[in-house]
Parts: sequence; structure tokens; C-alpha cells
Amino acid sequence: MNDLLRRALADAHLAEADVAARVGVDPKTVHRWLAGRVPYARHRDRIAALVGRDEADLWPQLAVSTVRADPPVIEVLATYPHRWAVPRPVWQQIFQNARDEIGILAYAGLFLAEDMGILRALAESARSGARVRILLGDPDGTCVAARGSDEGVGESMAAKIRNALVHYRALSEVDGVEIRLHDTVLYNSIYRADDDLLINPHAYGIAASHAPVLHLRRAADGDMGSTYLESFERVWASAVSIE
Repeated sequence: MNDLLRRALADAHLAEADVAARVGVDPKTVHRWLAGRVPYARHRDRIAALVGRDEADLWPQLAVSTVRADPPVIEVLATYPHRWAVPRPVWQQIFQNARDEIGILAYAGLFLAEDMGILRALAESARSGARVRILLGDPDGTCVAARGSDEGVGESMAAKIRNALVHYRALSEVDGVEIRLHDTVLYNSIYRADDDLLINPHAYGIAASHAPVLHLRRAADGDMGSTYLESFERVWASAVSIE
């Protein structure tokens, strides 16, 4: 029931038949309006004029439905069902295009370390002035051991990290590149190139290569991308530089 409309008609001393005659509709239509149906805009305007009220006073739900939030910032550029499904040109392009900041946070990230094209892109970005920070898991740490156990691969997780470090050794000699080891529980691997981020969420018992990847773009402080960047900085602050 639209009690607001019913009271407004009573205050204006208007019966259903009066409203029907003045608006130009069937009395049954007015009855349906009083029962809760919302009239068309042209009818609402005439009814409001008849009773001397604003439309929002008679149908407040319309005022609520017309309130529109600012259009959302597009932060998710792409999604991939698995890390291995991310095309190699995507990795190559984001690292090559980085001008200020590159960040890699993973346990091993061996798939990047074994790619000479990616290593060259990282080195070239560093030589062009970008800050390149690589965070790998401490192969002797408790978190790497736990991750290896969770994935059912045991000591091979630590072995992959040591292998990655061998590949990254030459890169660490490039000015602007710093490599640290962390012993933290990773809920996501994070790959950053300026405001572009590839986020690889970890799933219990699933290798990171089989977990999904989100391609995000940071739009402003406090957005989704910034949340992951804050996580990166926290791990970086507690990590230890390799010797």
C-alpha cells in the first residue's frame, strides 16, 4: 500500500474517481497506484501537482533508485585461469615498459629467472633508471619448507630457489637491482612494473603455476593495487639482502 499517496489524496479531499478524471485514467488504475504500483512519470507529475507535493514525498523509493555512485575505476585489466596461461609477451611487455619501479615477490619465480629475454628486460630497465627489487623465499627458511610440504614437493621448493638465485646472480651486479630473501608466508606472488601488477594468488596444495593471475592497474592510493603494493613493502622491509 502507498499510504503516503493515500494520505495526500485525503488531505487534498480527492477521491479515486476525482484523480482518475483529472489525470485521464481509469479509476481501477488509481486503485492500483494506491495499492503500491508506481505510475508512469507523466502521471506522477500530474498527481503531485494535484496534491501540492513533490514526487519524492509520494514515491520516496524513486529518489533512492536515482542516486548513482561514481563510475568504478577499472582496475582489473585481465584474468588468467593459471599463471602458465599468461602469455609470455605480457611478462615481457610490462617489464620492458617499466620506467620507475619493478618488483618481484615470490618464493622461487624460477620461470622468470630461466627466461633470458626477461632477465635482459629487467637489466635494461634498471640501466634506464628503474629500481628493480627481487624478493625470493629464503631456501633455509621455515616458510619455504612449509610451502614445499603443502605442495607435496618437499625439498624441491628450496632447490628451485637456489637455482633461481644462480640465474639472478649476474643481474644482481647491475646497478639499480637488489635481491633479498624473505621468510614470510606468501598469500600471493606479486609482479610489479610501475602501476601494472600481475597478482598470483596462492591456493593451498596447488603450485603457483597452476593458480590464477589477475592483471591489475593501480589507479589511486587506497585502491586494490595499492593494497598489494603495501604488502610488498612490508615483506621487503623484513627481508635480508643476499651477499
